[in-house]
Amino acid sequence: MKFPPGRAELPGRPWVLPLALAGLLLGGCAATPTLATFRMDDPPCYDRARRGNVPVVDSHLHFRPFGGPALPFDEVVGYLERSGVLFANVYGIGQMLPLDSLCTYYLDCPGTPVTPTLKNDFANAMAHAESARRDVHLTLSMTFPDLGRPETVLPRMRLLDEEFPGRFGWMGEVNLVKQALFGNWHRAVPLGKIRDWAPFMAELRDRGIPLAVHADLGNHREPTAYLDWIEALLRHYPDNVIVWMHLGLSRELVDLDAGNHVAILTSILERYPKAMLDISWRVLEDHVFSDPRKRAVYAAFLNAHSERILPGTDFVASANRTFADYRSDLEATSRILRYLDDTAFRNIALGRNYFRLLNLDYEAPPVCGAPDNGG
Repeated sequence: MKFPPGRAELPGRPWVLPLALAGLLLGGCAATPTLATFRMDDPPCYDRARRGNVPVVDSHLHFRPFGGPALPFDEVVGYLERSGVLFANVYGIGQMLPLDSLCTYYLDCPGTPVTPTLKNDFANAMAHAESARRDVHLTLSMTFPDLGRPETVLPRMRLLDEEFPGRFGWMGEVNLVKQALFGNWHRAVPLGKIRDWAPFMAELRDRGIPLAVHADLGNHREPTAYLDWIEALLRHYPDNVIVWMHLGLSRELVDLDAGNHVAILTSILERYPKAMLDISWRVLEDHVFSDPRKRAVYAAFLNAHSERILPGTDFVASANRTFADYRSDLEATSRILRYLDDTAFRNIALGRNYFRLLNLDYEAPPVCGAPDNGG
Protein backbone atom coordinates (compact mmCIF):
# COMPACT_ATOMS: atom_id res chain seq x y z
CA MET A 1 0.00 0.00 0.00
CA LYS A 2 1.46 3.37 -1.02
CA PHE A 3 0.69 6.62 0.77
CA PRO A 4 1.70 10.24 0.14
CA PRO A 5 4.80 11.36 2.06
CA GLY A 6 4.07 11.97 5.73
CA ARG A 7 0.57 10.44 5.77
CA ALA A 8 -0.95 6.98 6.01
CA GLU A 9 -4.50 5.71 5.54
CA LEU A 10 -5.95 3.08 7.83
CA PRO A 11 -7.67 0.27 5.92
CA GLY A 12 -11.39 0.88 5.53
CA ARG A 13 -11.23 4.45 6.88
CA PRO A 14 -11.58 7.58 4.74
CA TRP A 15 -9.34 9.74 6.91
CA VAL A 16 -5.58 10.00 7.25
CA LEU A 17 -3.15 10.08 10.17
CA PRO A 18 0.33 11.50 10.52
CA LEU A 19 2.72 8.80 9.42
CA ALA A 20 4.39 8.46 12.83
CA LEU A 21 1.07 7.91 14.64
CA ALA A 22 -0.01 5.40 12.04
CA GLY A 23 3.31 3.67 12.64
CA LEU A 24 2.41 3.22 16.29
CA LEU A 25 -0.99 1.77 15.49
CA LEU A 26 0.26 -0.48 12.73
CA GLY A 27 3.35 -1.74 14.53
CA GLY A 28 5.91 0.75 13.20
CA CYS A 29 8.43 2.97 14.93
CA ALA A 30 7.82 5.31 17.89
CA ALA A 31 5.86 8.52 17.48
CA THR A 32 7.52 11.54 15.94
CA PRO A 33 8.75 14.09 18.52
CA THR A 34 6.36 16.96 19.25
CA LEU A 35 6.74 20.22 21.13
CA ALA A 36 5.72 18.32 24.26
CA THR A 37 8.68 15.99 23.78
CA PHE A 38 11.02 18.96 24.11
CA ARG A 39 9.40 20.00 27.38
CA MET A 40 9.85 16.65 29.10
CA ASP A 41 12.27 16.30 32.01
CA ASP A 42 13.26 12.85 30.75
CA PRO A 43 12.36 12.71 27.03
CA PRO A 44 12.73 9.56 24.95
CA CYS A 45 15.99 9.45 23.04
CA TYR A 46 16.10 10.49 19.40
CA ASP A 47 16.88 7.58 17.10
CA ARG A 48 18.89 8.91 14.17
CA ALA A 49 18.81 5.55 12.43
CA ARG A 50 15.01 5.72 12.22
CA ARG A 51 14.37 9.44 12.15
CA GLY A 52 17.13 10.47 9.79
CA ASN A 53 19.01 13.73 10.03
CA VAL A 54 16.44 16.44 9.28
CA PRO A 55 16.70 19.12 12.00
CA VAL A 56 13.78 20.11 14.20
CA VAL A 57 14.86 23.76 13.82
CA ASP A 58 14.72 26.00 10.77
CA SER A 59 16.37 29.16 12.04
CA HIS A 60 16.41 30.83 8.61
CA LEU A 61 13.04 30.80 6.86
CA HIS A 62 11.59 33.67 4.83
CA PHE A 63 7.79 33.71 5.11
CA ARG A 64 7.69 36.68 2.71
CA PRO A 65 9.27 37.09 -0.75
CA PHE A 66 11.27 39.90 -2.34
CA GLY A 67 8.27 40.82 -4.46
CA GLY A 68 4.84 39.61 -5.48
CA PRO A 69 2.44 37.52 -3.40
CA ALA A 70 3.55 35.24 -0.58
CA LEU A 71 2.37 31.78 0.30
CA PRO A 72 -0.32 31.93 3.00
CA PHE A 73 1.26 32.03 6.45
CA ASP A 74 -0.53 28.94 7.75
CA GLU A 75 0.40 27.02 4.62
CA VAL A 76 4.08 27.57 5.37
CA VAL A 77 3.52 26.50 8.97
CA GLY A 78 1.90 23.39 7.54
CA TYR A 79 5.07 22.69 5.54
CA LEU A 80 6.99 22.72 8.83
CA GLU A 81 4.53 20.39 10.52
CA ARG A 82 4.61 17.92 7.64
CA SER A 83 8.41 17.96 7.66
CA GLY A 84 8.91 17.43 11.40
CA VAL A 85 10.29 20.95 11.93
CA LEU A 86 9.06 22.17 15.33
CA PHE A 87 10.89 25.50 15.75
CA ALA A 88 11.41 28.24 13.20
CA ASN A 89 12.35 31.88 12.83
CA VAL A 90 9.80 33.90 10.88
CA TYR A 91 11.85 36.10 8.57
CA GLY A 92 10.38 38.56 6.16
CA ILE A 93 12.58 40.01 3.50
CA GLY A 94 13.83 43.36 4.70
CA GLN A 95 14.83 44.48 1.22
CA MET A 96 11.88 44.42 -1.19
CA LEU A 97 11.31 45.08 -4.86
CA PRO A 98 8.93 47.97 -5.66
CA LEU A 99 5.24 47.13 -5.20
CA ASP A 100 4.58 47.67 -8.91
CA SER A 101 7.36 45.27 -9.95
CA LEU A 102 6.30 42.07 -11.71
CA CYS A 103 9.28 40.19 -10.29
CA THR A 104 9.34 37.91 -7.27
CA TYR A 105 13.15 37.56 -7.24
CA TYR A 106 15.68 40.36 -7.51
CA LEU A 107 18.06 38.53 -9.83
CA ASP A 108 15.30 38.42 -12.44
CA CYS A 109 15.13 42.24 -12.42
CA PRO A 110 18.63 43.69 -12.65
CA GLY A 111 18.60 47.45 -12.30
CA THR A 112 15.42 47.47 -10.22
CA PRO A 113 16.10 48.90 -6.76
CA VAL A 114 15.68 46.61 -3.76
CA THR A 115 15.23 48.77 -0.68
CA PRO A 116 14.76 48.21 3.07
CA THR A 117 11.20 48.34 4.37
CA LEU A 118 9.01 47.47 7.37
CA LYS A 119 6.22 46.01 5.20
CA ASN A 120 7.12 42.35 5.59
CA ASP A 121 7.66 42.55 9.34
CA PHE A 122 4.19 44.03 9.78
CA ALA A 123 2.69 41.39 7.49
CA ASN A 124 4.38 38.55 9.37
CA ALA A 125 3.41 39.91 12.78
CA MET A 126 -0.23 40.29 11.74
CA ALA A 127 -0.35 36.81 10.22
CA HIS A 128 1.31 35.31 13.28
CA ALA A 129 -1.18 37.00 15.61
CA GLU A 130 -4.11 35.73 13.53
CA SER A 131 -2.79 32.22 12.98
CA ALA A 132 -4.58 29.30 14.58
CA ARG A 133 -1.57 26.99 14.12
CA ARG A 134 0.27 26.31 17.37
CA ASP A 135 2.02 22.98 16.71
CA VAL A 136 5.25 24.80 15.79
CA HIS A 137 7.10 27.32 17.98
CA LEU A 138 7.67 30.46 15.91
CA THR A 139 9.99 33.40 16.66
CA LEU A 140 9.30 36.62 14.78
CA SER A 141 12.31 38.39 13.32
CA MET A 142 12.85 42.06 12.48
CA THR A 143 14.20 42.16 8.94
CA PHE A 144 13.70 45.86 8.14
CA PRO A 145 17.00 47.53 9.21
CA ASP A 146 18.80 49.72 6.73
CA LEU A 147 22.29 49.30 8.16
CA GLY A 148 23.58 52.22 6.12
CA ARG A 149 21.08 54.47 7.97
CA PRO A 150 21.49 53.27 11.54
CA GLU A 151 19.69 56.28 13.00
CA THR A 152 16.42 54.84 11.62
CA VAL A 153 16.71 51.42 13.25
CA LEU A 154 15.89 52.08 16.92
CA PRO A 155 12.80 54.24 16.20
CA ARG A 156 11.42 51.50 13.96
CA MET A 157 12.15 48.83 16.54
CA ARG A 158 10.08 50.87 18.98
CA LEU A 159 7.28 51.20 16.42
CA LEU A 160 7.14 47.40 16.11
CA ASP A 161 7.19 47.13 19.90
CA GLU A 162 4.28 49.55 20.14
CA GLU A 163 2.20 47.71 17.54
CA PHE A 164 3.23 44.15 18.51
CA PRO A 165 4.51 44.21 22.10
CA GLY A 166 6.75 41.31 23.02
CA ARG A 167 6.36 39.59 19.66
CA PHE A 168 9.83 39.99 18.12
CA GLY A 169 12.76 37.97 19.47
CA TRP A 170 15.27 38.07 16.60
CA MET A 171 16.76 40.52 14.11
CA GLY A 172 17.80 39.47 10.64
CA GLU A 173 18.53 38.57 7.97
CA VAL A 174 20.05 42.02 7.48
CA ASN A 175 22.59 42.86 4.80
CA LEU A 176 26.02 44.20 5.70
CA VAL A 177 27.39 43.32 2.27
CA LYS A 178 25.55 41.17 -0.27
CA GLN A 179 27.17 41.16 -3.69
CA ALA A 180 24.19 39.43 -5.31
CA LEU A 181 22.21 42.65 -4.73
CA PHE A 182 24.82 44.96 -6.27
CA GLY A 183 22.82 44.89 -9.51
CA ASN A 184 19.81 46.22 -7.59
CA TRP A 185 21.43 49.35 -6.14
CA HIS A 186 22.68 47.74 -2.93
CA ARG A 187 26.22 48.54 -1.81
CA ALA A 188 28.30 47.36 1.11
CA VAL A 189 27.58 49.38 4.23
CA PRO A 190 30.46 51.86 4.69
CA LEU A 191 32.82 50.47 7.31
CA GLY A 192 32.73 53.73 9.25
CA LYS A 193 28.95 53.40 9.70
CA ILE A 194 29.26 50.25 11.80
CA ARG A 195 30.31 52.19 14.90
CA ASP A 196 27.12 54.24 14.54
CA TRP A 197 25.01 51.14 15.22
CA ALA A 198 25.68 51.47 18.96
CA PRO A 199 22.17 52.61 20.02
CA PHE A 200 20.25 49.76 18.46
CA MET A 201 22.97 47.21 19.20
CA ALA A 202 22.74 48.17 22.89
CA GLU A 203 18.97 47.61 22.73
CA LEU A 204 19.43 44.19 21.14
CA ARG A 205 22.03 43.26 23.75
CA ASP A 206 19.86 44.37 26.65
CA ARG A 207 16.90 42.41 25.33
CA GLY A 208 18.93 39.31 24.46
CA ILE A 209 18.02 39.50 20.76
CA PRO A 210 20.51 37.96 18.30
CA LEU A 211 21.50 39.81 15.13
CA ALA A 212 21.73 37.62 12.01
CA VAL A 213 23.86 39.20 9.30
CA HIS A 214 24.48 38.47 5.65
CA ALA A 215 28.11 39.50 5.17
CA ASP A 216 29.87 38.09 2.13
CA LEU A 217 33.43 37.02 2.84
CA GLY A 218 34.58 37.83 -0.70
CA ASN A 219 34.40 36.62 -4.27
CA HIS A 220 36.27 34.41 -6.71
CA ARG A 221 38.79 37.14 -7.57
CA GLU A 222 39.30 38.32 -3.97
CA PRO A 223 38.21 35.58 -1.54
CA THR A 224 38.55 37.81 1.53
CA ALA A 225 37.62 41.14 -0.04
CA TYR A 226 34.98 41.80 2.65
CA LEU A 227 36.46 40.04 5.66
CA ASP A 228 37.08 43.43 7.28
CA TRP A 229 33.30 44.03 7.42
CA ILE A 230 32.42 41.07 9.64
CA GLU A 231 35.59 41.64 11.66
CA ALA A 232 34.63 45.27 12.28
CA LEU A 233 31.13 44.30 13.36
CA LEU A 234 32.38 41.68 15.82
CA ARG A 235 35.13 43.93 17.13
CA HIS A 236 32.77 46.85 17.82
CA TYR A 237 30.05 44.70 19.45
CA PRO A 238 31.69 41.71 21.17
CA ASP A 239 28.89 41.47 23.76
CA ASN A 240 26.13 41.03 21.17
CA VAL A 241 25.18 37.62 19.81
CA ILE A 242 25.90 37.94 16.08
CA VAL A 243 25.07 35.13 13.66
CA TRP A 244 27.20 35.14 10.50
CA MET A 245 24.96 33.64 7.85
CA HIS A 246 25.93 30.99 5.27
CA LEU A 247 29.44 30.69 6.78
CA GLY A 248 30.13 33.93 4.88
CA LEU A 249 29.85 32.17 1.50
CA SER A 250 27.79 33.21 -1.51
CA ARG A 251 27.31 32.39 -5.18
CA GLU A 252 30.21 34.77 -5.78
CA LEU A 253 32.45 32.58 -3.61
CA VAL A 254 31.89 28.81 -3.67
CA ASP A 255 35.39 27.67 -4.66
CA LEU A 256 37.30 28.85 -1.58
CA ASP A 257 39.83 26.32 -0.29
CA ALA A 258 38.07 24.50 2.54
CA GLY A 259 41.12 24.52 4.81
CA ASN A 260 41.62 28.27 4.42
CA HIS A 261 37.94 28.93 4.97
CA VAL A 262 37.78 26.82 8.12
CA ALA A 263 40.88 28.58 9.44
CA ILE A 264 39.10 31.95 9.05
CA LEU A 265 35.94 30.65 10.73
CA THR A 266 37.91 29.08 13.57
CA SER A 267 39.77 32.32 14.18
CA ILE A 268 36.47 34.23 14.32
CA LEU A 269 34.92 31.81 16.82
CA GLU A 270 38.01 31.74 19.03
CA ARG A 271 38.33 35.54 19.20
CA TYR A 272 34.64 36.39 19.56
CA PRO A 273 32.92 34.05 22.06
CA LYS A 274 29.41 35.29 21.23
CA ALA A 275 29.72 34.86 17.47
CA MET A 276 27.59 32.16 15.87
CA LEU A 277 27.39 30.72 12.36
CA ASP A 278 24.50 29.44 10.32
CA ILE A 279 24.76 26.71 7.67
CA SER A 280 21.57 27.67 5.84
CA TRP A 281 21.08 27.84 2.06
CA ARG A 282 21.24 24.92 -0.31
CA VAL A 283 24.07 26.54 -2.31
CA LEU A 284 26.39 25.38 0.50
CA GLU A 285 25.38 21.78 -0.13
CA ASP A 286 25.14 21.99 -3.90
CA HIS A 287 28.49 23.70 -4.42
CA VAL A 288 30.59 23.06 -1.30
CA PHE A 289 29.54 20.23 1.04
CA SER A 290 28.74 17.86 -1.83
CA ASP A 291 32.47 17.55 -2.57
CA PRO A 292 33.58 14.64 -0.33
CA ARG A 293 37.02 16.15 0.29
CA LYS A 294 35.59 19.51 1.35
CA ARG A 295 32.76 17.85 3.27
CA ALA A 296 35.22 16.02 5.50
CA VAL A 297 36.92 19.31 6.40
CA TYR A 298 33.65 21.07 7.17
CA ALA A 299 32.18 18.12 9.10
CA ALA A 300 35.25 18.07 11.34
CA PHE A 301 34.89 21.83 11.88
CA LEU A 302 31.18 21.53 12.74
CA ASN A 303 31.86 18.72 15.19
CA ALA A 304 34.63 20.70 16.86
CA HIS A 305 32.52 23.89 17.19
CA SER A 306 29.03 22.43 17.38
CA GLU A 307 27.87 24.82 20.14
CA ARG A 308 28.23 27.74 17.72
CA ILE A 309 26.20 26.50 14.71
CA LEU A 310 22.55 26.92 13.66
CA PRO A 311 20.68 25.07 10.86
CA GLY A 312 18.28 26.58 8.33
CA THR A 313 16.87 26.27 4.83
CA ASP A 314 16.81 29.90 3.59
CA PHE A 315 13.55 28.98 1.87
CA VAL A 316 11.67 31.98 0.40
CA ALA A 317 7.89 31.53 0.50
CA SER A 318 6.82 33.24 -2.72
CA ALA A 319 3.43 32.12 -4.02
CA ASN A 320 4.93 30.12 -6.90
CA ARG A 321 6.67 27.71 -4.50
CA THR A 322 5.27 24.51 -3.02
CA PHE A 323 5.74 21.99 -0.25
CA ALA A 324 7.93 19.99 -2.63
CA ASP A 325 10.24 23.00 -2.91
CA TYR A 326 10.47 23.38 0.85
CA ARG A 327 11.08 19.67 1.33
CA SER A 328 13.82 19.77 -1.32
CA ASP A 329 15.57 22.71 0.36
CA LEU A 330 15.25 21.07 3.78
CA GLU A 331 16.67 17.79 2.51
CA ALA A 332 19.57 19.53 0.77
CA THR A 333 20.53 21.69 3.74
CA SER A 334 20.28 18.63 6.04
CA ARG A 335 22.73 16.39 4.19
CA ILE A 336 25.78 17.72 6.00
CA LEU A 337 24.10 16.78 9.31
CA ARG A 338 24.57 13.08 8.48
CA TYR A 339 28.26 13.54 9.12
CA LEU A 340 27.93 15.05 12.59
CA ASP A 341 28.72 13.11 15.73
CA ASP A 342 25.85 12.65 18.19
CA THR A 343 26.79 15.54 20.45
CA ALA A 344 27.01 17.93 17.49
CA PHE A 345 23.73 16.59 16.12
CA ARG A 346 21.99 17.27 19.43
CA ASN A 347 23.43 20.79 19.61
CA ILE A 348 22.63 21.74 16.02
CA ALA A 349 19.84 19.59 14.57
CA LEU A 350 17.91 18.91 17.79
CA GLY A 351 17.93 22.57 18.77
CA ARG A 352 20.11 22.78 21.87
CA ASN A 353 21.97 25.83 20.52
CA TYR A 354 18.76 27.49 19.37
CA PHE A 355 17.01 27.03 22.72
CA ARG A 356 20.00 28.40 24.62
CA LEU A 357 20.33 31.38 22.28
CA LEU A 358 16.69 32.41 22.70
CA ASN A 359 16.37 31.28 26.32
CA LEU A 360 13.49 28.98 25.38
CA ASP A 361 12.04 26.55 27.89
CA TYR A 362 12.80 23.48 25.82
CA GLU A 363 15.47 20.78 26.03
CA ALA A 364 16.87 18.73 23.17
CA PRO A 365 16.43 14.99 23.72
CA PRO A 366 19.55 12.83 23.90
CA VAL A 367 20.53 10.80 20.85
CA CYS A 368 19.93 7.09 21.29
CA GLY A 369 23.11 5.24 22.12
CA ALA A 370 25.23 8.37 22.45
CA PRO A 371 27.74 7.98 25.30
CA ASP A 372 28.02 11.74 25.88
CA ASN A 373 25.52 14.41 25.02
CA GLY A 374 26.91 17.11 27.22
CA GLY A 375 27.37 19.47 24.28
